[in-house]
Order: sequence, then C-alpha cells, then structure tokens
Amino acid sequence: MSADQMSVGDMLAATVPMARTLNLQFLETTPERAVVALPDQGEYHNHVGGPHAGAMFTLGESASGAIVLAAFGDQLSRAVPLAVRAEISYRKLAMGPVTATATLGRPAAEVVAELDAGRRPEFPVSIAIRREDGAVTGEMTVVWTLRPNG
Repeated sequence: MSADQMSVGDMLAATVPMARTLNLQFLETTPERAVVALPDQGEYHNHVGGPHAGAMFTLGESASGAIVLAAFGDQLSRAVPLAVRAEISYRKLAMGPVTATATLGRPAAEVVAELDAGRRPEFPVSIAIRREDGAVTGEMTVVWTLRPNG
C-alpha cells in the first residue's frame, strides 16, 4: 500500500463509512503527521452550535488511523492495526470547522521491531483538535496495536 496523502485519505473514506458520513477531509498524511479537517456542518452541531463531541471524537480517531496507515501500511500483509483505547479532553468551545493533527508517540521502527520479535506492540497516537484561530479545543490519545495475522 502506498502511504501518500491521496491513497490513505481515499482508502479511509472508502473503508470507513463514518469518515464519509462526516465529510472528513484528509489534508496531510505522512508517517510523521496526519491532518484531517471536519467542515462546519449544521447537521453535526451540538446544542451550542459547534461540532458535536461525537463528531470531534471521530475526527481525532480518524486522524490517528490515517497516521497509523501511513506509518505501518507496509505491515498490513502480516498485521492488522486496531484501536485499543482512547481518551479525549474537551478544552475550549469549538465553533466552525475544526482540524485534528495526529502524531505518533513512539518511533515506527521501534514498533515494527516488536512485531518482528513476535510481540503485539502497542503505541499511542496524540491528537490536537483546533479551531480556525489555532486554539486547541480538544486533546486526544488513541492507543493502537498491530495484531499479528494468524
């Protein structure tokens, strides 16, 4: 699998219906960083007129999935990436479009070395969710694993 921006974003949009439902936009997807945007859409607003907490969670989780695919797409023939757990903190009121930026919490080579050693590695992905003015409205961590096939 190629890990360039279009293939990862297209793949997620094609295989994860919720990403399509929310019209997520995959702006940048590299093994070092993924940036995904949630447009301002009234049908996904909360009671105060901003993006619903569930939509922001899906945005952050999708950004984490994008970086996982970009960093470990070459391992898909022998392991499946799975989210293990997630935690989100809502820091400020989000209004308008929001963007999630995800970064790996461990070097990819270290994770692959664990997989090579026959272990099931776990690794965190940190996500910052920002408004257009740059204010961080949410912080999220998703812990992923690469579950060996077979």
